[in-house]
Amino acid sequence: MAKAKSIYSCTECGATSPKWQGQCPGCSEWNTLVESVAEKSTGHRFESLAPTVKLQTLSEIKARDVERIATGIGEFDRALGGGLVAGGVVLIGGDPGIGKSTLLLQALSHLSSEHKVLYVSGEESGEQVALRARRLGLETRGLQLMAEINLERIVSTLQAEMPQVAVIDSIQTLWSDQLSSAPGSVAQVRECAAQLTRLAKQSGITVILVGHVTKEGALAGPRVLEHIVDTVLYFEGDTHSSFRLVRAVKNRFGAVNELGVFAMTDKGLKGVNNPSALFLSQHGQDVPGSCVMVTQEGTRPLLVEIQALVDTAHGNPRRLTVGLDAQRLAMLLAVLHRHAGIVCFDQDVFVNAVGGVKITEPAADLAVLLSITSSLKNKPLPSKLIVFGEVGLAGEIRPAPRGQERLKEAAKLGFTRALIPEANRPKQAIDGMEVIAVKRVEEAVDRLRELD
Repeated sequence: MAKAKSIYSCTECGATSPKWQGQCPGCSEWNTLVESVAEKSTGHRFESLAPTVKLQTLSEIKARDVERIATGIGEFDRALGGGLVAGGVVLIGGDPGIGKSTLLLQALSHLSSEHKVLYVSGEESGEQVALRARRLGLETRGLQLMAEINLERIVSTLQAEMPQVAVIDSIQTLWSDQLSSAPGSVAQVRECAAQLTRLAKQSGITVILVGHVTKEGALAGPRVLEHIVDTVLYFEGDTHSSFRLVRAVKNRFGAVNELGVFAMTDKGLKGVNNPSALFLSQHGQDVPGSCVMVTQEGTRPLLVEIQALVDTAHGNPRRLTVGLDAQRLAMLLAVLHRHAGIVCFDQDVFVNAVGGVKITEPAADLAVLLSITSSLKNKPLPSKLIVFGEVGLAGEIRPAPRGQERLKEAAKLGFTRALIPEANRPKQAIDGMEVIAVKRVEEAVDRLRELD
């Protein structure tokens, strides 16, 4: 087969060049030209020789529920939105050694009992994969393996074998004959992902791609890789900890920000039934600077402990967050000073979300402010108290979505008091839960002084 002609396109302005050069001829930016396959020209600029397609109105199309393929791992199915979808393309990324290959090998082992599956390994030999499966105690008699990195051979094998689920580990190791660039380059990653996605849509094979991440934690390769697939999952957590989080940041077939919680054991990743217990510290007594909040991760409410430490600054005051937005912390300290009269401009402020979880929703604002206040005054918050609510620049406390579900989850875990926004006040009382609804930051601080 003749090798396709390649061109070099600028990632900034889209200008093309037949040869690579350091500076783009269109916008004069440096090192922005990447290799891609040139499209074949038909010679007809304004006329199309392709047959026309009959159009349909949206009301004529009969929609049906998408059937799911359960992987046998409950937390993985939750992150996927209920399971795998036939013809869907899933991209899963994470730090090296965090457990991506282990989780997918476990999932294929469960699926192989009822479905035809294929594991394509581009980073490890067949012997290495077999050793890991033996170490994990997995059943592998129905699990087919292929150690290959050439895209054309992989596509031919998939078309011949037609498995229901195929794992490509990883997309950065593949290379196509159509391009001269090295495996892992922008052009190779984009072309390989596009061809595998096209094959999945045409044949109905579910394709799971493993992607590398950069030092900043983003998926390596072109951003189009995340746009072209149906679902993007990220592994979160510290490699030094035994707990792992799988978060869905994009899902065409389910909820975004859905979270799966795992514990790493000597037999692989095991789902955690009560993940709230991971994010709550076990203190022997009440301690200053600790506040428990209820965060909503997809469809699951989770209880997370927010810890703050406020100490006298020696030099320029520092603001440091782990698991929370550092820019938002600076804004909240200004709100606390302006509307509640609590000054922290000469104090170092450190805020941490326990358990390595990352909280992105603004409903953590009120818990952060109260934990800072507690640490500054060296006075513990009342026991069995949960807090949530967004704080505005004017000092108002805005409601959080799904407030009723958050309260029910806290009551189920034994919490008896809740300090929440006025707009989240439940219409019906919750058994065993005293609800304290507030409208402003200063009101929340005053109500805390009244509590034991």
